[in-house]
Amino acid sequence: MPITITDPGDERLRDFVGLTDVRMRRLLEPAGGLYLAESEKVIRRALATGHEPRAFLMGERWLVDLADIVEEAEAKGVPVYTGTAEVIEGITGYNLHRGALASMHRPQLPSLVEVLDGARRVLVIEDVVDHTNVGAVFRSAAALGTDAVLVTPRCADPLYRRAIRVSMGTVFQVPWTRIEAWPDGVEHLRAAGFTVAALALAPDAIGLDELSADPPERLALVLGTEGDGLARRTLGRVDLTVTIPMTGVVDSLNVAAAGAVAAWELRVR
Repeated sequence: MPITITDPGDERLRDFVGLTDVRMRRLLEPAGGLYLAESEKVIRRALATGHEPRAFLMGERWLVDLADIVEEAEAKGVPVYTGTAEVIEGITGYNLHRGALASMHRPQLPSLVEVLDGARRVLVIEDVVDHTNVGAVFRSAAALGTDAVLVTPRCADPLYRRAIRVSMGTVFQVPWTRIEAWPDGVEHLRAAGFTVAALALAPDAIGLDELSADPPERLALVLGTEGDGLARRTLGRVDLTVTIPMTGVVDSLNVAAAGAVAAWELRVR
């Protein structure tokens, strides 16, 4: 049977405490070997990928909507907690209007070799710190045929709750890993047969349409952080720089929008 919680301070709910405290969660979740999946669709996608739950927290009506998940969890001895909206808000720090949360065991990331195996189109996210942008890049990658995503050491966590939610759970389906010692990782990509292109404004940049007219067999496209864009040390390492032709007085797009445009234009046809 689901466990009804009446005290927001119940120690059994520690995985779900203070979800609006981003700084705390950034430390707690990776160190604790967990991540949080929010909403029915995201939870189902996580489970379908084979990720293992630690515990569930859901509003009372979701015990019916997610009855199959509740039944499977109880069969495996995974606790399912429930309570009133007020109690749940006292635990998480916000109104859980999507109804359900799952604390999941954080999977071990695959190696760079595993992620790149067979890939022809790869996006590299350099130091993007906004979880919304990271999630949006993953969603575009999944929708537009990108084979893999790599994130640099200082990039926001793709398994942070907001990133997962914005991606609609596609962070579970697109192969990804962290690429260490960036931008030295450019050499690893090149050694694996990739042409490495930076999406940036530069005097020597070629147009995206020019690159898509005769694309390399294997291409890794690097997207830069919000505001400052790609680091100079990265621009000095890549094979070429590419830009999206603009009209009017606009010189650039949001990183997630730019990534989506480039992913579509450079997709394998």
